[in-house]
Amino acid sequence: MEIILATGNMHKKKELEQIFSGHKILIPSDLGVEFDCDETGSTFMENALLKAETLYNLVKRPVLADDSGLCVNALGGAPGIYSARYGSSEDGLVLTDPDRNRLLLKNLDGVTEREAFFVCAMVLFTAPYRVYSVQESFEGRIADSPFGGGGFGYDPVFVDALSGKTAAELTDVEKNRVSHRGKAGRVMNSLLEALV
Repeated sequence: MEIILATGNMHKKKELEQIFSGHKILIPSDLGVEFDCDETGSTFMENALLKAETLYNLVKRPVLADDSGLCVNALGGAPGIYSARYGSSEDGLVLTDPDRNRLLLKNLDGVTEREAFFVCAMVLFTAPYRVYSVQESFEGRIADSPFGGGGFGYDPVFVDALSGKTAAELTDVEKNRVSHRGKAGRVMNSLLEALV
């Protein structure tokens, strides 16, 4: 099946191409479509559904959207749904991934309770009344400093509870097996098999 991914994030596209290897994954720019959706939901699932429906209304083809982020218990669940915008200002300043990681570590300075988890809400929108959703998590803790050269976003500071490695140290195959996006993608893949 050809699926349009509701993102411009090439890292997400690469991960999802591996997870959905039996399907053709495109992003809006591949179709010459400009896509920008205000994430006004209060949960990961609301934002994923909003992105999926918005893009579906533009392309009228099957759309896959995910909304994901990091939740840190000691920060009351922050950055949460604001993970991609963590530390950004209202005047348009957007932090880079390394800057966000530095800010997160600064906000946890001296904190010993460092449990955290990633969440991925994924929505497949095939028609206005044919919508499928799944939500998964990836348990771990925040490291004292960044480590590893792979992944993206918060991967260098997130330690996988099972392996003890940061997500940035995991190979793509290892990460897709244990991550929030990998787990959600496998469930969604099984739904796709039932639809084809």
